[in-house]
Amino acid sequence: MKRLGTALIGCGAIAAVHLQAIAKLELADLKAVVDTDETVGRRTAQQYGCDYYADYRDMLKRSDIDVIHVCTGHYLHAPMAVDALAAGKHVLTEKPMAENKASARTMLEAAAKYTSVQLGVIFQNRYNPASVRMKQAVDSGELGKLLCMKGIVTWHRSPQYYETEWKGRWATEGGGVLINQAIHTLDLLQWFGGEVESIKGSISTDALEGVIEVEDSAHAHLVFASGTTAVFYATNAYGVNSPVEVELVFEQGRLHLLGDTLYLHRNGTSAVLSEPVPNDLGAKSYWGVSHGYQIRDFYEHVLEGRPYVLNGPEGYKALRLVTDIYESSRSGQRIRYT
Repeated sequence: MKRLGTALIGCGAIAAVHLQAIAKLELADLKAVVDTDETVGRRTAQQYGCDYYADYRDMLKRSDIDVIHVCTGHYLHAPMAVDALAAGKHVLTEKPMAENKASARTMLEAAAKYTSVQLGVIFQNRYNPASVRMKQAVDSGELGKLLCMKGIVTWHRSPQYYETEWKGRWATEGGGVLINQAIHTLDLLQWFGGEVESIKGSISTDALEGVIEVEDSAHAHLVFASGTTAVFYATNAYGVNSPVEVELVFEQGRLHLLGDTLYLHRNGTSAVLSEPVPNDLGAKSYWGVSHGYQIRDFYEHVLEGRPYVLNGPEGYKALRLVTDIYESSRSGQRIRYT
């Protein structure tokens, strides 16, 4: 079986999830890690038995590396991805694909130019068994038409979390709770709902005022071309990381996702459709368990020469909604797409 040479850029918190998934994947052969912090980078390289680079551009010169995982600060995603694509490397980048639309578009342009390689964007929660079952219910029409949805994220981030130089700033993180934590849930809503017709939202800084220049709380109202509507609320001002809640209301029933457990409520009865699966990647539970599923899927598509579905244009959809909530909050106006 062919193995793809792999490198990872950025040895921060999320890198461990990628590295453990790569270690379990028979399709991948980790060649190198990159980090500007030499101590962190060399320690990670030693732990996973690979080479270390301080500058990702030196790593890109290697002909035995096929796939690059980008796990850096948001503002570095676009330049690193563009350079990697230009060097003939497939790229799988953490969400969000970039810190703003303009940077994201440079990635889309590069992916369109260098057609021999693929760009993928991490939205691992689409691979959760519960999410897959919810999408199936929407697409099959088994519960009738989808009428409305809600998504709720109530998490906690301390002031210490933002001591990292790039977090909490518009220029480098691109926002706060919306672009970093709750973008996963917003992505699920647009994945279930389809084409978005309009969105209106607002943001505020409630618990971290004076600590960050971005938002720690946000809400939004979405209208879809199908007539479905959705409400969305996210905050990092809660006291704990509470389970994410997503609800889909159909003509003939209701699907309620609480954490990783999916319930069906129909005709006065309730049933469990999906329960949590073991998390073997060492991630915090609220990150989900499906990085490994998505990484494997990306590698299989690359090896088989099939276009990867969660590509740049698909990853751009959630980023567009996030940035348009910011714009709507500033203007007080609803953003319309059609």
